[in-house]
Amino acid sequence: MEELFELRTHIEEGRYADALVLLGEMEEMSREDKINKIESFLDVLLIHLIKKHAEKRTTRSWEASVHNALRQIEKTNKRRKAGGYYLTEDELKESVEESYQASLKYASLEAFGGAFDETELARKVDESQIKKKALELILKKQN
Repeated sequence: MEELFELRTHIEEGRYADALVLLGEMEEMSREDKINKIESFLDVLLIHLIKKHAEKRTTRSWEASVHNALRQIEKTNKRRKAGGYYLTEDELKESVEESYQASLKYASLEAFGGAFDETELARKVDESQIKKKALELILKKQN
């Protein structure tokens, strides 16, 4: 809210260059917020895909979490007024790459009742297959 007050002040005072700089900063803050939200749901998606792959089973709860994560990623990534998406396919792929290790760590706490640490769990799954599946599901949801 402080930024909006400052923007109003710049405009009222005729300091349009300062207002434009502030608008640029606000746009970047908004985009970063969208990316953080997308990556949060991406973590949930990856955790459940890792558990499904490792345990070679699923539950209704896991499926509901996967469905919700995909829905929220699509909803957050979609640019409603301008059309298109905030994150491109390449940026989504990069986010999957960046999120995987943290997701593996959290999945190790849940998969097999937490019996394996992340290194041991990593040996039980095909990392590239999980990353590929995550990206496919996200892109399928967007189309």
